[in-house]
Amino acid sequence: MRDYKKYDTWKIAHELVKEIYTISENFPKSELFGLASQIRRAAVSIPTNIAEGCGRFTDKEFARFLDISIGSTNETEYLLLLSCDLGFTSKDKIADLNATLNLTRQKLIQLRKKLLNNN
Repeated sequence: MRDYKKYDTWKIAHELVKEIYTISENFPKSELFGLASQIRRAAVSIPTNIAEGCGRFTDKEFARFLDISIGSTNETEYLLLLSCDLGFTSKDKIADLNATLNLTRQKLIQLRKKLLNNN
């Protein structure tokens, strides 16, 4: 079984989640169970699926959970765009988050390819 905490991809995604929690604290209270909750769940899904995939026994199974994490990076990116368009946060605040999301997605894709090429 793999230790998810040793993966740089997981470490980056974990830090991203903490940043998104901080930013979403400033969303309107009316969004606590709406957009704030949705963006947090999408972001949390990224490192969570890496961790869950590490508990699987085959590279192919692990790669499937990385697929889900990749999808969650896309969802999180869109929700950040929406939060900016709705005026809940600024383009400046999400620029760094988007850079981190892009790095995370890139690393997830590379790891997935490596896993699937081992089979």
